[in-house]
Amino acid sequence: MAEKKPDPATNAINLGLYGRRGETGISAAEIIAIVLTVLWCGGVGAFLLLGGASGAAGVDSFGFVMRLLAIFLPVAVIWVGALAVRSARVMHAEASRLQAAIDALRQTYVAQAQAGAMAVQPSLTAKLDQIATTQKNTQSAIATFSSHRQRAAAMRPAAPIPPAASEAEPTLALGTPAEEIGPPVSVQDFIRALNFPETAEDKEGFSALRRALKDRQTAKLVQAAQDILTLLSQDGIYMDDLRPDRARPEIWRKFAGGARGRAVAALGGVRDRSSLALAAGRMRQDAIFRDAAHHFLREFDKTFARFEQTASDLDIVALSDTRSARAFMLLGRVTGTFD
Repeated sequence: MAEKKPDPATNAINLGLYGRRGETGISAAEIIAIVLTVLWCGGVGAFLLLGGASGAAGVDSFGFVMRLLAIFLPVAVIWVGALAVRSARVMHAEASRLQAAIDALRQTYVAQAQAGAMAVQPSLTAKLDQIATTQKNTQSAIATFSSHRQRAAAMRPAAPIPPAASEAEPTLALGTPAEEIGPPVSVQDFIRALNFPETAEDKEGFSALRRALKDRQTAKLVQAAQDILTLLSQDGIYMDDLRPDRARPEIWRKFAGGARGRAVAALGGVRDRSSLALAAGRMRQDAIFRDAAHHFLREFDKTFARFEQTASDLDIVALSDTRSARAFMLLGRVTGTFD
């Protein structure tokens, strides 16, 4: 049976870090003040007993006041100093307790965050692995279909081709890839594929993903997005946690037209400082992550330029809310694309 680790916040409370111990009682400064007060009062009393009788007749009211000040002013100064030392000690104790409380809360937050990341990461990893398996099966089916088609065409008797036709159409040879002659992916399937299936039971999401993977350019973007989302999840950065500011469709169209910098700064709507800091640090330190990020940004740029030509404003708004688009906003801001 594993030993349960104590909670730092509970330890802080048990150790009295949130109590007020040590602030009551007499300190060394107060003891010194008492001793000095007693010595001063004793000296003043001795002076008055020994030399006060001879000069008592000539004392006026002003002299009486000055004598009172001379007697009690040093006592007041002594106790002001003692109280100042006591206040400094109390403030130091309060600062120590506050720092201990902050450290305990920080340790508790870090432990909870690590436990939450460990609980979420396996489910996301399993989802991404299932998407990768589905993509491989789809590509295998396409390759099998293409090979069957080529064998059937080879078994048919060849028809005579007029010389003029053979010269005018040299590019219509057998072996053309299926994705080159297939119908283009629909806008709905394209957007659904870039958002990836929500769960393992999302049949419509997987169907849209399989149809989108038949388009070569879309398949390249989906693969690049899957790679970068997996790498981001290793640092606890999940697109579902981001809530970026939405940019207007005309800003996206400017980006598709080649605009960069401040003209499209609204696309960098990700404001999560921790995600931006983690992604920026990973870009500087991890060459694999940096290459994957730049590859994803290039593929998204090329594919979105083609998508924007036939997409409506509502289609662009729907695309900007996908997981792939959020990753593009995050990495585009980290790399300075929108600066």
